[in-house]
Amino acid sequence: MPTLTDEQIQTRLALSSWSREDQAIVREWKLTNFERAIEFVNQVARLAQAADHHPDILVHGWNKVRLALSTHSAGGLTAADFELAAQIDALV
Repeated sequence: MPTLTDEQIQTRLALSSWSREDQAIVREWKLTNFERAIEFVNQVARLAQAADHHPDILVHGWNKVRLALSTHSAGGLTAADFELAAQIDALV
């Protein structure tokens, strides 16, 4: 899958709540409690497994989840990252 150009990335980011950090898109959620944070992580895991596209996941504090998406095999951001991001956004 080809990587997106900087212009394509900026266009897609303008339509989302994600931001860019180097060769990844990132987003953080603050959930109501620790249990809800873990439930959210499990929902993300099911989506990621189905898409065969796995984000970096950080649970921190007691209710915060940070995700980072990048297509490591392509060496940058691809359409797959934004497709999974949209699916994740629909969870919350």
